[in-house]
Amino acid sequence: MDTHAEPEQTRQDAIASGPPIRQLFRDVIADRLPGRRPPQAAMLFDAEIDPSWDDRSFLGDFYNEILHQDTCQPATADGVVLLAALAVDDRVPARQRFQAVHLLVRAATVGERHLAETWPNTSQHADPDSEARARSAVQARTPDLLTRWPAECPAVRLALAGLAVVFPTDRTLPALTPRLQIFTNQHPQGTDVGDYVRFVLVMASQDDDRILTVTEKLTDACWAGTARGVPTRARALHLLGQMLAKVGAELSQPRAEQ
Repeated sequence: MDTHAEPEQTRQDAIASGPPIRQLFRDVIADRLPGRRPPQAAMLFDAEIDPSWDDRSFLGDFYNEILHQDTCQPATADGVVLLAALAVDDRVPARQRFQAVHLLVRAATVGERHLAETWPNTSQHADPDSEARARSAVQARTPDLLTRWPAECPAVRLALAGLAVVFPTDRTLPALTPRLQIFTNQHPQGTDVGDYVRFVLVMASQDDDRILTVTEKLTDACWAGTARGVPTRARALHLLGQMLAKVGAELSQPRAEQ
């Protein structure tokens, strides 16, 4: 018996399967999308992978394959299916469920956020058709994602709240106030979570004058601002994106997964 072959085979098997989070994502997608899969799924199922991947580097490459450097490409809408499947599966850790929903919010708001940044010019990376398709793909999956609220942890609920105001409905907007009450009680104004939650509620009011006033107040005090000629919704989504990213960084500690 060749005692050297077994360790080498074990090493090759480990390289072929990749880091643990890739294996988990592959299992979830195999179960939830058994048929034809989006092109980004190749990163989960290809036999040849980057042997330098660990969980963190794989996640960065995988998410970037779907939303490339915060820009939409023709296949971005297809990748939304993967994110939605990961976001609703309890096998996926809370941190990665948050990231999946956060990425959906980003994909749905790319055009308006970039408009706010480059106004009155157009972003050189703009792709209106791909942005519209990605937005529609996220919108189609938002109702199912929001039904997860009762079962979700606080971190993911915050991301879902952002998704709710990106795609407001007569049913979801009134539900936000009681759903976010625990956050407003626990996180005062002036904290990252407290300010984010209160801004979500302002956006839920759909009062453009109020949204504009609060957007300008917050950007003047704490956040990167945008030109006053930018449409109010685009300015608000630009701010919402900054705030959700900051909240995500704060909540991505181990305690957020409890």
